Amino acid sequence: MQMNEFFEGKSILVTGGTGTIGSEIVNQLLKFNPKVIRILSNSENELWETKNRFIHHKLKLRFLLGDIRNFDRVKRAMQDINFVFNAAAIKHVPISEYNPMEALTVNVNGLDNIIDAAFLSGVEKMIHISTDKAVLPTTAMGATKMLGERLCISRNLAKGNKKMTISAVRFGNVLGSRGSIIPLIKKQMEQGNQVTLTGKEMNRFFMSISQAVKLVLSAMISSHGGEIFVLKMSTVHIKDLIEVIVEEYAPKIGKEVSKIEIVDIGPRIGEKFDEELISPIEYVSCYESEGMYIIYPSMDFGTDVHFEEYINGNRVKIDENFVYGTQNQTPLTKNEIRELITKLNLI
Repeated sequence: MQMNEFFEGKSILVTGGTGTIGSEIVNQLLKFNPKVIRILSNSENELWETKNRFIHHKLKLRFLLGDIRNFDRVKRAMQDINFVFNAAAIKHVPISEYNPMEALTVNVNGLDNIIDAAFLSGVEKMIHISTDKAVLPTTAMGATKMLGERLCISRNLAKGNKKMTISAVRFGNVLGSRGSIIPLIKKQMEQGNQVTLTGKEMNRFFMSISQAVKLVLSAMISSHGGEIFVLKMSTVHIKDLIEVIVEEYAPKIGKEVSKIEIVDIGPRIGEKFDEELISPIEYVSCYESEGMYIIYPSMDFGTDVHFEEYINGNRVKIDENFVYGTQNQTPLTKNEIRELITKLNLI
C-alpha cells in the first residue's frame, strides 16, 4: 500500500513530536493529508517552536503539553487515534547514567502507559522508536531501550483479543539530530580551538533524518506486530568524521584547520568502541529484505500466533561470521563522509 493511501484521512499521535525525529515524522505525514496529527511533548517551549514551524498546517495539527509518565494525560491524547508513533525518550547516555530512574520511568514506564492507553482507545497500529544501544547494552540508557523493545514484543504477543499491533524500529546514530556529534563539534569550534574525540578507534552506524523517518513510516505500513525493523546503514569511523567536520567548517567560521586540536578524551562510561544492530540471539528469527533486516518475535507465550504467513525476505544464514556490527563493516572514506554531510547540508 502507498503511503498517501495508508495515512490519508487518519488521526495520528506522535509522542515526543517536537524532537528531531518526531517533528520530521510530522513533517512527512503532512504530505499524505491525514485528518489530524496530535503532537505530545513535555516541553512548552518546543511545542511553541514546532507550532511556529508548521504555522501553515495549523488546521491539521494539535499541540498537546504533557508527559508520557502521566497515564491520564496520555489516555486523553489517544482518543479516536488510528496510529501512534512513539518518539519520546531519554536518549543521552551520560544523562541516563546520572539519572537512571528517570530514564527507566520515561523509556519503560512511559512506554507502558502509551501501550495501555492505545489498547484502551482502540488504536490500530503503534510504532516504537528504539536504538542500536538496546543491543547487548552496557549503559543505563541502552538497558532501558532494550526493556522497551521487549515490552513492545511481549505486549503484542500477549494482547488477547485486542487487534492493535505494536512493532519497533531500531536506529543507529542520526546525522544532524539535536545533541548529536555534528552540532556538538561545530559548537566546540565556534567556542574555541579544541574539539573532543571519545576514542580513536570508535565506530558508529549512521543514518540521515530522512532515512530514519522513511524507515518509521514504512514500518507502520508493513508491520504485523512484534517485529523490529533495522535499516541497513553506513558505518563511520568517528575520528574520520570529526576530521572532515573540522576541515569543512573551520574555514566557514574564519579559523585555520591546522589550529584546531582534536583531543582524545576516551570513551564515556559504558560506551562501546563498536555497536551492533542485531543481537546474536535474534539471528534465529532474522530475515533480510531490500534495504533492511526484520527481526520477528521468537518468544513463546503459549499463544497461537504464527508469523510465517507474513514473513518478508530471506532468512539470515546463521554462522560464526555473521555479525551486523560496525566491527565487520567497511566504514565510509573521508571523501564519502564529506559528500554525505555536504549533500545533507549539515556543514
